[in-house]
Amino acid sequence: MLQNYRKIMVAVDGSTEAELAFQKAMNVAMRNDAELLLAHVIDTRAFQSVSSFDGVLAEQATEMAKQTLEGYKKQAKEHGCEKVSSIIEYGSPKPWIAKQIPEDQGVDLIMLGATGLNAVERLFIGSVSEYVIRHAACDVLVVRTDLENKVPVDQDDK
Repeated sequence: MLQNYRKIMVAVDGSTEAELAFQKAMNVAMRNDAELLLAHVIDTRAFQSVSSFDGVLAEQATEMAKQTLEGYKKQAKEHGCEKVSSIIEYGSPKPWIAKQIPEDQGVDLIMLGATGLNAVERLFIGSVSEYVIRHAACDVLVVRTDLENKVPVDQDDK
């Protein structure tokens, strides 16, 4: 019996790893006739260290996220993926991607790019993908390769 997914969430942040996940998520969504949910979490912890924070940084981050998501939506529709939606949230990406968005939106598969962190960074801050794998209630697919299942050249050194 084949597993059919109804709602696939892909976490996008503009990174190369997220782009790979997005490319594969479009294909999985089309094969399953599933909705593709593009999720972007603006990490507000980055703004806490800015003493002159007056909302301008958050507005700029939100505008950039909206533009990024619109670009992904357009690309998905051009690729033939008709059921596409997006969401922007604010806070720590780990719990939003692993728990809150999937619960709120009825996600049954989370797809995300493999971490770009090195071993020391993972030790101190941990990767989002590692956290999601451990805490998500639904299936998680961590994308490491391109559409030809080859590791991109710039990831070989990580």
